[in-house]
Amino acid sequence: MIIDMTEAEIQAINSFSRSESLKEVYGLIWIFVLIFTFILGITIGVLVIVWLEREISAAIQQRIGPEYAGPLGILQAIADGTKLVFKEDLLPSRGDIRLFSAGPSIAVISVLLSYLVIPFGYHLVLSDLSLGVFLWISISSIAPIGLLMSGYGSNNKYSFSGGLRAAAQSISYEIPLTLCVLSISLLSNSSSTVDIVESQSKYGFWGWNLWRQPIGFVVFLISSLAECERLPFDLPEAEEELVAGYQTEYSGIKYALFYLASYLNLLVSSLFITVLYLGGWNFSIPYISEFFGINKMTGVFGITIGIFITLAKAYLFLFIPITARWTLPRLRMDQLLNFGWKFLLPISLGNLLLTTSSQLIYL
Repeated sequence: MIIDMTEAEIQAINSFSRSESLKEVYGLIWIFVLIFTFILGITIGVLVIVWLEREISAAIQQRIGPEYAGPLGILQAIADGTKLVFKEDLLPSRGDIRLFSAGPSIAVISVLLSYLVIPFGYHLVLSDLSLGVFLWISISSIAPIGLLMSGYGSNNKYSFSGGLRAAAQSISYEIPLTLCVLSISLLSNSSSTVDIVESQSKYGFWGWNLWRQPIGFVVFLISSLAECERLPFDLPEAEEELVAGYQTEYSGIKYALFYLASYLNLLVSSLFITVLYLGGWNFSIPYISEFFGINKMTGVFGITIGIFITLAKAYLFLFIPITARWTLPRLRMDQLLNFGWKFLLPISLGNLLLTTSSQLIYL
């Protein structure tokens, strides 16, 4: 069967195929631009946290802090990262090299995936899933596996003890944290991070879950500090006991990945506290938001304001874990586990039952 086509039809088919291929190319370029912007934003966020921690720590201890690398020392973290990148990457001669090399990557990737469900605005979220907060919890539970692999692959008793501590600590404090998130989901009638923020915006400043779930907020805060392994919960790398814990045998870029993962995790926890308890991108301060109409702004300016408000709340909240590092003493391992299982778990479970009862009453 022979199909006769005119020259005009052939040209139309060729132009259509060219336009489709151009659309595919533009789509790939747009994906790479989004990934680059995402990674650049996270990198800048981590650099700001490092600088903030050093400046606040210096102020608490009455020191000067970083001041030579760039104006006000803002380039000190870049200098440290560059130094670690060019250091020699040492491998333990009798360790498991595959586990030793895969551990830091798993720790970083599991934290990076958590940013998929964090909303910075109403339409500014990489993936608005119906089970967004529980996706974050399930992904964050992978990180201790990487730490355990690092400790086991190092063939070092200090590293292995640190890996075991990291796994035990994560399991102990992830259960209360999950129960607090479940209480928020019941209160908001959704597990989507965008819906949770929207449910808080209905009643303005007093609609924040901070006021409706004060017990859950305190438990979530303590559990998130333990998940980030911040003082007083930094038992997996306690220098007085374990040299550096699971990081003892690491150097160069692999050690830098652990350093990066800890600050990424801290930023993720602060952003989720902002989303779950502090109203997210909504500027809900009475009278001011109504006078300027901040929450009604749309377009590029509205998106910019939403990003700024979310990051401002998150970074203001970071003062709590930073100051706690230089204020509270480190717990013993038995005290840490007892506090998680015997204190936080019953309180979070009681808070969940109380929230469930109140929701059933209002049905």
